[in-house]
Amino acid sequence: KDRLNEDVVGLRKKSGVSLVAVAKKVPDLLVPWLSQLSERAKSLLSSGGMSPVNEMHLYEFLSCVATAVENPVDRSNFIADVLGSSIRILESPEIQNSIASVEGLLSFLGIAQAASNPASVTDPTFVKKVTNDFEMLFSSLNQLLSVGKRCHEAAKKRPNGGLPLQNLSATVDDTCNFPDEGPVGINELVINDPFVPLWPKVLPTVLKVMDVTLRVWHPECQASLLQNNIQRYAVAISDDEAFLATKQDGSVKGVFGEGGTAGSIVSGTDRRDLNLAPRWSGWFNESRNTCFQLLGLICMQRVIFAPELSHLYPQFVAVVANQEHLRSMEHRHFNQYLKQFIEIMMLSCPAPLYQSHLTAILGPVFEHLQYRLQYSWSPVLGTGSLGIESTRPMGSDNCMAAANQLASVGVDQWLIAYYARGGLFVGDLDNVTGEAAVEKARVELTRTYADMLQSTLALKGAWALVLANKAREDLALKRNDPSKLMSGPINKLANGKDYLNADGSKRTLAQLHIDARRLVRIDKLCHFLLLENEQIAGSLVVTIIQCLEYPDAYTCRRCTRIVHRILESVAWLDKYTELLGYRLLSAAVKAIVTEPKWMVGTEWDMINVIRDVYDRLVLGQYLLPGGQGPGLQMSRDPANSMMFEQTKVADKPLMGGGILTATSDFPRRILMEIGMSQEEVVATEKNLSEKRSAKEQKDVFRDLLRVAADKTKQAEGLNRGDNGVLDRAGAEESLLHGKLRQPTVSALPEKLVTYSMMKKKEGSNSPDPADGPWHGNIFD
Repeated sequence: KDRLNEDVVGLRKKSGVSLVAVAKKVPDLLVPWLSQLSERAKSLLSSGGMSPVNEMHLYEFLSCVATAVENPVDRSNFIADVLGSSIRILESPEIQNSIASVEGLLSFLGIAQAASNPASVTDPTFVKKVTNDFEMLFSSLNQLLSVGKRCHEAAKKRPNGGLPLQNLSATVDDTCNFPDEGPVGINELVINDPFVPLWPKVLPTVLKVMDVTLRVWHPECQASLLQNNIQRYAVAISDDEAFLATKQDGSVKGVFGEGGTAGSIVSGTDRRDLNLAPRWSGWFNESRNTCFQLLGLICMQRVIFAPELSHLYPQFVAVVANQEHLRSMEHRHFNQYLKQFIEIMMLSCPAPLYQSHLTAILGPVFEHLQYRLQYSWSPVLGTGSLGIESTRPMGSDNCMAAANQLASVGVDQWLIAYYARGGLFVGDLDNVTGEAAVEKARVELTRTYADMLQSTLALKGAWALVLANKAREDLALKRNDPSKLMSGPINKLANGKDYLNADGSKRTLAQLHIDARRLVRIDKLCHFLLLENEQIAGSLVVTIIQCLEYPDAYTCRRCTRIVHRILESVAWLDKYTELLGYRLLSAAVKAIVTEPKWMVGTEWDMINVIRDVYDRLVLGQYLLPGGQGPGLQMSRDPANSMMFEQTKVADKPLMGGGILTATSDFPRRILMEIGMSQEEVVATEKNLSEKRSAKEQKDVFRDLLRVAADKTKQAEGLNRGDNGVLDRAGAEESLLHGKLRQPTVSALPEKLVTYSMMKKKEGSNSPDPADGPWHGNIFD
């Protein structure tokens, strides 16, 4: 019977997925039967025997079919009718009361009752009621998200690519004067996307759910929950998150399989049992992540920038940029917050609205991220007041002490320890897996931050593809060879007729118009982040400099690429000189000279950063984007021989950027601090001015840094402790000592001797081959 139930559930899920796939592929063929399909779907939904997953599939199926309806008004009305029940549930007094306060939410989820009646969490009747109540709330939010995503995907596939324009011209406006790059009303957006008129109704409830969910993690509320033996599991990680923190081989069949982590957080029970305690963590994850994704969706659909929602924007900012929310989120929460909302908002916001819509959100977020990452990594680096033991996860055995510390040390000091352990409460999980979860949370947050900035600075993702396409177009124009635009990567087939993107996908007229707008945003967003707001720019640059020192090669390599874009954008400004010429350069030099093991493999990237800083701030040379190519020397200013002329592309980072016209002494000071004399610095600069190729300049820096590294190693002596990845790399691993290593494969002899030559020589020396031993015919 159990096996049959599992098979039936699996079959229903696959049927629902297949139904959605068919609707996405041929929605136009299903439109004539839309009314019949709608009636049948309503009948199934009202039957009460469907799982939430299957209900979601039905909603997605209907929304996919509805997107093929020709009339925008009919499309919008149908989507509103499909989601009417979900919206009514969210607007019901029961749901509104439950999300009006933290107390209401805790009671709604059965957490509050556990304090006075611990047996309630295992009472079958109460468990089923609470579970049904939560599924009602979550299913309504999830249905909005699923249908909204399907509508947005369909809008992007329309002939206009989802742009709020009726007809696209055959050519792109070279003046970059795009009327749709600004506030666009809902009445115009609904032409492509039938979901957008629902946002004025839906957004206030979404904000309430997100706000009250994040308030549960405020220190005072957390401390109260952690002191109760059952309520504490509401703020724990889930069994699924514990499973993801472990390194599993193919023999482990998921969370509930043999060797899985089911029942490890709440010892002896998991979410399949009639017990609320192991369900709470998953419920909070689902509601929080759904809210983040809905906020990302409203940005992608551009509704949050519409004039009709301007009256709600202060409320929007008050929730998403609430300082207490930002401080109280765990690393795993903040990770999703950045990926599912902040990154999408930056990529979706029209360029003219950066000041009005991004400043109030990005300022507090970037400032807090600097603080959070600093205290997350300081115990690992040994630079803070807390030792490495502070990174131990908080479990059931020590959570009471942590909760009681809040009153004695204060919120600020309590949060420092909170960030050191990633904010995680791991319940009854074993220490090894708990420590792996903390490490994973710390590293993932740092990597997410680096990846987010790469995307917004056009170093990866859709915006990077725009730059790659532009480079191809410039090359084709320069060589007068349009065929360059019809070929993709060598691993992609091309028919030689269609224009292709750099990644091999087909290039449409709509994409030409979209890319033209993205090209404007690439330039404007970089300028906004680094030059228009001191809070955003200062926090961003300082955090990236700090990330270069964190022992994670993935983050370090990506941050070096971000540093090059920063240098291309702001190296010519005096106000950045100390930050780039001293703090950035000292971090890069320290990372090379100390030769930590985690840096092995990324040394050339870091040396190229050193080269880029020194060339722009001291030598009057600028590089191609990304720190590529030779140093391009600028002439001395005829009016002042102590200064260089500025480049013609100082305000164009995508073309190489500018230089500091007045030479800075900060980089020279760094070289002298690592043991170089003034004469050696002058000789090095002369060498760099004469040898301007990338390889030659990097070799110069490697040689001088090797001398500094050897001096540092001698000063450390033999008493250096073993700190794992922070320990110094050995001579066989170090890039600086690469020339000193012996080759692992011996060189071929100058005169090549083949087997046939040896046989010929043997034959001439032997009177009779038959007299010798038989060697068989292996080589014959």
